[in-house]
Amino acid sequence: MDKVFASAEAAIDDVFDGAVIAFSAFFSAGRPLELTKALARKGVKNLTIVVMQVGVGNEELLELVANGQVRKAICNYPFPRSATRGLEHRFEQAVRKGQIEMEVYPMGTFAEKLRCAGAGIPAFYTPAGVGTVVGEGKEVRVFNGTEALLETALPVDFAFVHAWKGDREGNLVYHYTAYNYNNVMAMAGKVTIAEVETLVEPGELDSNFIHTPGIFVKRVVETGKPELGQSLI
Repeated sequence: MDKVFASAEAAIDDVFDGAVIAFSAFFSAGRPLELTKALARKGVKNLTIVVMQVGVGNEELLELVANGQVRKAICNYPFPRSATRGLEHRFEQAVRKGQIEMEVYPMGTFAEKLRCAGAGIPAFYTPAGVGTVVGEGKEVRVFNGTEALLETALPVDFAFVHAWKGDREGNLVYHYTAYNYNNVMAMAGKVTIAEVETLVEPGELDSNFIHTPGIFVKRVVETGKPELGQSLI
């Protein structure tokens, strides 16, 4: 099945107001730059964004914030490390003013919530976050003398991922650090949209080294290599 779309705009055409959208990235590595820019142009509102960080290496997400498109963010490294930069950071200031709701999870918990959504596992226990604000209001059980929190899976309506190479059937290969959250987000998405730097024909990828099988990917758009470091805000 050919899953290729002509443009990022065409690939995200049915994204709706109120959608939950996952954006891959470990800072600049593996970020879905063109899909995010297309989403900003589309202008849909009341979005919940699921992403490691907002505007720290993926500055294009700040355009969604500036446009008033984001209602809630689910993250694990949300703000700049510098308090001085934080004062100038649109996302941090929007959260502090109560304009955007935010949930924060430890990195491993964040990844596992997504992986479980893709694997059909509704919940899991983890010791990470016990006794902190992360654990407030959550069920706690003891396993072999260790307390653990009950965390639920995190399915998303759309997952925007970035791959080094992909074929027309949606099989994807990531490049080094860009692997990051791409695979678990692709699994968690009801509709996973992949922007790929290089599009190849089915059979050209080594089947032993495919990171995300095409069964998880609904749409593919070829965008070329991103211009890392560019800031839109």
